[in-house]
Amino acid sequence: MGGAVVDDGPAGVKAPDGGWGWAVLVGGFVITGFSYAFPKAVSVFFKELIREFGVGYSDTAWISSILLAMLYGTGPLCSVLVNKFGCRPVMMVGGLFASLGMILASFATSILHIYICTGMITGLGLALNFQPSLIMLNRYFNEKRPLANGLAAAGSPVALCCLSPLGQVLQFHYGWRGGFLILGGILLNCCACGALMRPLLPSKKLQDLEQKSNGAVEEKKPQPAKKLLDFSVFKDRGFLIYTIAASVMVLGLFVPPVFVVSYAKELGYEDTKSALLLTILGFIDIFARPTCGVIAGLKWVRPRCVYLFSFAMIFNGCTDLAGSQVNNYTGLVVFCIFFGVSYGMVGALQFEVLMAIVGTEKFSSAIGLVLLMEAIAVLVGPPGAGRLLDATHNYMYVFLLGGCEVVLSAIIIALGNFFCLKKKQDEPEAELEMAVSAAEKEGLNRRRQGKEREEMEEEPRGGLNGKMAALRAGQGEVAKIGKEAAEEIEEVNPKTSL
Repeated sequence: MGGAVVDDGPAGVKAPDGGWGWAVLVGGFVITGFSYAFPKAVSVFFKELIREFGVGYSDTAWISSILLAMLYGTGPLCSVLVNKFGCRPVMMVGGLFASLGMILASFATSILHIYICTGMITGLGLALNFQPSLIMLNRYFNEKRPLANGLAAAGSPVALCCLSPLGQVLQFHYGWRGGFLILGGILLNCCACGALMRPLLPSKKLQDLEQKSNGAVEEKKPQPAKKLLDFSVFKDRGFLIYTIAASVMVLGLFVPPVFVVSYAKELGYEDTKSALLLTILGFIDIFARPTCGVIAGLKWVRPRCVYLFSFAMIFNGCTDLAGSQVNNYTGLVVFCIFFGVSYGMVGALQFEVLMAIVGTEKFSSAIGLVLLMEAIAVLVGPPGAGRLLDATHNYMYVFLLGGCEVVLSAIIIALGNFFCLKKKQDEPEAELEMAVSAAEKEGLNRRRQGKEREEMEEEPRGGLNGKMAALRAGQGEVAKIGKEAAEEIEEVNPKTSL
């Protein structure tokens, strides 16, 4: 499964599925909340920034766009750093960057400074925390991994429900500069979460056995060069199908949450009542993600997790299509409830499916490359829907576009998995490819190598046994001939003596 990496889970170390893993899960919960909710929470300061710098709403909207672009687009860079230095140091440095960006932004004198400090520096810091937290969660959980992913993903709606009101309070009491400064201090908690990411280490007995067994081999055979970014994942058909489907999905997934409040306002409802729709959506999302994680962890569901993921996307897309026909507040509330359930299911399953496809060994490289592809879709999706709205002045077409894109992604991953990957599972190497952890893969390799050695040893043993039997038979014939010759000599000798 590709080249070795520095911070990968060591071979032979089983995922604990608990213990310190719960502390890692808490850290992942907080990091996921900061990463996804922070770009939306910053939007509460936009009116103050417009008044301060004399810019338009579209100019301030670039702050959230740059944050998301950095979160997704720096995926390969995060993979390289994690494979070079490990998850814990990368996350702690990322926490410092996230905090430093907000602190520097509090002293900004132009909107360009906000772009650089909040958008780029804080965005990079959040990216350096988000990806390693997923990698560590993958290493600490195996059997309970779907549940762990669901619980960690719930950090996003929880943080959004907390950070948005907090931002409004900070703006009211301290202004946008004081609010940015305090939020910068809050982001230092990312360093504490990074400190929780203790790497898994093998036991001393296992280390001694590995040193003894591999000592002679290491002296003769040099170790292969360590890959900082493993591009061999593109040879995996499952990874290619997932990447294409995820990129198409992201084009339409974030469109309804962006436009649902504006849609309600256009229908004539007041601002407070319109904003309540996002609160309803987030509240449903909080419970949908862990619940979906529990369902995905069931024994008869987990092997078919890809199809559950495609169902979640179809559910989400069909909700968008139905929402395009809504023209009253009650209908929007029902839409937000169903969208919250389907959105939570997608959020809980998207990285679980990727982990199942590529395995632990390549996940650090795979997630970086997937996020890079999604970054392009994130920058194209909502702005493209906005242009469609400007051209048609009808929200129905916006929701129809988003729904069709999400449904298309579900069809891609479901049909791709059924037709392209079903044959792959029937191949001789399928058992090895479907192994969940690196330790299982190594165990399967050892078993196969042992069987091959036994077969190789049986052949010479059979040949040797045949030769020994022939030799013994030959010795018996020689002994018999020698005995007969001796008897003849004894018979001749008396005659000659007389």
